[in-house]
Amino acid sequence: MYLPRLLRPRTVASAHCDLPCGVYDPAQARIEAESIKAISEKYQASDDPEFRTRSLLIKEQRAELVKHHLWVLWTDYFKAPHFEKYPELHSLFNEATKLAGAGGAKGAADPAVADRLLGKIEEISKIFWETKQS
Repeated sequence: MYLPRLLRPRTVASAHCDLPCGVYDPAQARIEAESIKAISEKYQASDDPEFRTRSLLIKEQRAELVKHHLWVLWTDYFKAPHFEKYPELHSLFNEATKLAGAGGAKGAADPAVADRLLGKIEEISKIFWETKQS
């Protein structure tokens, strides 16, 4: 009986994210999406088949990184109070990860798709920075 009381924490802490603030940033996804756009533009401008093949491989890797960075924000940083205040967040993340995936930037070498992806990331980023102010 005495041991459980002794081992009980005296201070209970809570945080809105898994790690101390400052480790999450949508800029990581944006940088990778900017790479996708640049690669898509270079791909479209080239007629060298080997260059185009390498471009597609690198672009697909960057698209996976975009999805990864978005998923980390979606699942680790944003919590229930954020989703209550910003009900569009789930849709934004869903649309952004799909734009990064096989039906979007990963599956196409179209700079316009990368622009749409960058737009979704920007919307997420605005909300992210609003949550950092509170």
